[in-house]
Amino acid sequence: MGLITVSAVLFERVDGRVLTVRKRGTAAYMLPGGKPEPGESAVECALREVDEELGIALTSADIVPFGEYRTRAANEAGFALDATVFRCLREVEPRLQAELDDLRWVDPARAIDDEAEAPLNREHVFPALVATR
Repeated sequence: MGLITVSAVLFERVDGRVLTVRKRGTAAYMLPGGKPEPGESAVECALREVDEELGIALTSADIVPFGEYRTRAANEAGFALDATVFRCLREVEPRLQAELDDLRWVDPARAIDDEAEAPLNREHVFPALVATR
């Protein structure tokens, strides 16, 4: 089984809904983010990806570590995913850019059972969020 390393950002609105995105040509919704470029840290990757995908310019002061998870990759059969997830500390207004086709704000408590959400969200991130509420 291959391994994919990614950084992702958890954006949460005041009402508790979480931003998930769907990349062009895929079915699963996931947290914004992506794969690091050579020599790029997890933080640098997260900041670059959300700027490219959503037009959100963040600094390292805008995010804090949320967790590191290993799970099944959503869109690459036979691959595992190593994800470093950061939580954004400020309100944002995302715009669809780059390879994204759709975005939505979901209630994590309800989305745990939503098969359209990636395994990382359903099995790790959303349960962790719900447990802290």
